Parts: sequence; C-alpha cells; structure tokens
Amino acid sequence: MVVVGGVGVDTIVRVGELPLPVEDTIKVPPIRRYVGHTGNGVAMGCHTLGLRTHLADVIGDDPDGAFVLEHYRRAGLPFAYRTHPSGTRCAVNLVDPDGQRTSLYDGRHPDGMTVAPSLYQPLLRRTRHAHLSIVDWARHALADAVELGLSTSTDLHNWDGVSEFRQDFAYGADLVFLSAGKLRGRMSAVVEDIFERGRAKVVVVMDGGRGSFLCLPGSSPLHVPAVPVDCVVDTNGAGDSYVAGFVYAFLAGREWGECARAGALAGAHAVRSAGTHTSFISAGELGL
Repeated sequence: MVVVGGVGVDTIVRVGELPLPVEDTIKVPPIRRYVGHTGNGVAMGCHTLGLRTHLADVIGDDPDGAFVLEHYRRAGLPFAYRTHPSGTRCAVNLVDPDGQRTSLYDGRHPDGMTVAPSLYQPLLRRTRHAHLSIVDWARHALADAVELGLSTSTDLHNWDGVSEFRQDFAYGADLVFLSAGKLRGRMSAVVEDIFERGRAKVVVVMDGGRGSFLCLPGSSPLHVPAVPVDCVVDTNGAGDSYVAGFVYAFLAGREWGECARAGALAGAHAVRSAGTHTSFISAGELGL
C-alpha cells in the first residue's frame, strides 16, 4: 500500500494536569522527541503488520527532516520525499497522567503548496491501496488513485462535518475514518452526508476509550467496544494505529466487523506505550 502525506516530528511533554495552570515555570519529566503525525502512524503500523508499504511526503532540509530520514532508514520503511523551504511539520503534545493529550500543531507548509505528481504517481501505479492524509496537496493524489481504480482510505480526524477543507477527502475515499469529538448529536447526519455525496463503502467514527462506530450504507451504526487496557499511558497515535489495523484486515479480505475489531486491538496496543508511534501491534497479536 501507499501512504501519502502526514509526516512530522512530535515533542512530547508530560504534565501534571490539562489544561495547564498559568505559571511562570512548570517542572516536567524528560521531554522526548519522536517521528510522528498521522501518515507516519498508518505507514509504520501497516509496515509492522507485514504489508508492503511505501510512504511519500514533503519534509524540510533541516534537522527535523534528517531525523525523519534516519528513522525510516532504521525502520526499513521506503520513503519518497521532496524538500520545501518551509521545513518539516512539527507539534508539541502535552500529555496528562491519564494519557490524554493536547496537541499544538505547526503544519509549516503554506496553503496552496503544490507538489509534483512525480512524487506519488509512480507509487500509485504499483499498489492496490492508497491511504491519503489530510494535507492539502494529497487531494490530488486521491483523485489519481481513484482514476487508477485503487481502493482508498482517509482519516478526517476532528472534522465537524461542515468545513470545506476536508470535503474532497470525505467524499473521495472508499474507507473514511473520523473522530467523534466534534460530532456530538450529529454523527448520523454527517455519516449519511458522506454516503450520499461521496463514494464511501464504510465510515468509521472513532471515540477513544468509548470505542468506535462502524457505519455501512442503509444500516444503523454498529458500536464496537474499545479493548480494555489495564493502564492508558499515552493516547498519541492510537487513532492512527486503529486505522492501520482496520486497513490491514480490509486488505486481507475480512468482513467489516472483523476489520473494526482489528482496529480496536491495534489502538489498544498503542495506548499502552509512551510517546508517539513507539509500539505497533504485530500480525500475530492481531490474530487474523
């Protein structure tokens, strides 16, 4: 499979509480840096599960970009990239003792940035599935993937069901994932809109420790419980791991309920480890 977009560097700061009190100085445990962001999580998750995975994105010719390149060299994940003067995306993620987080995201790349299709088109021609992260230029890669007849997926994250920026992704992909965070009381309406205006075969609404909702055209949402864990260490990357587990099961030909349970298992594995995308479930642990 090919993952397009969504790579950056996360700085993880563990804090005593969220939101933070207004203080001049707050003492924290050691601050850690990880290669992260959504495309990285899906690509590394699928790579760990044994799928032949290739990632394509734009980074900077800067220390964070070098950090990304070394990470993929050590992981053995093929990475096609271009550099841009705006630099490598980054974020500072504040994590409380319960593992919940607030992310301060610096997307870096300018609105309307164009990327030569030569970055991703050769990869799309050699794959059967493309996952498109919600970076602006990846909408063009999504259109190319659809034209090539590939199956496609995307994660809209905290889309409100209205904002125009994510509509191309919402209505263009076959497998659509999103967070329940901004959909309270409107989930059914937003899901129905995705089915009516788009090409989705399935919509999955992820709701953290409350589980997820598997939505199919013409059917009531099926609640899939979260897998219980003894201790939530860090929720960074749990949704990306869910997507990776689900897509892996989908490409293995499993039915939708099995795909959702695979996603739940992969997400539960992720929250047991500190940091962003530091541990991924294996195919053996997934049990498919």
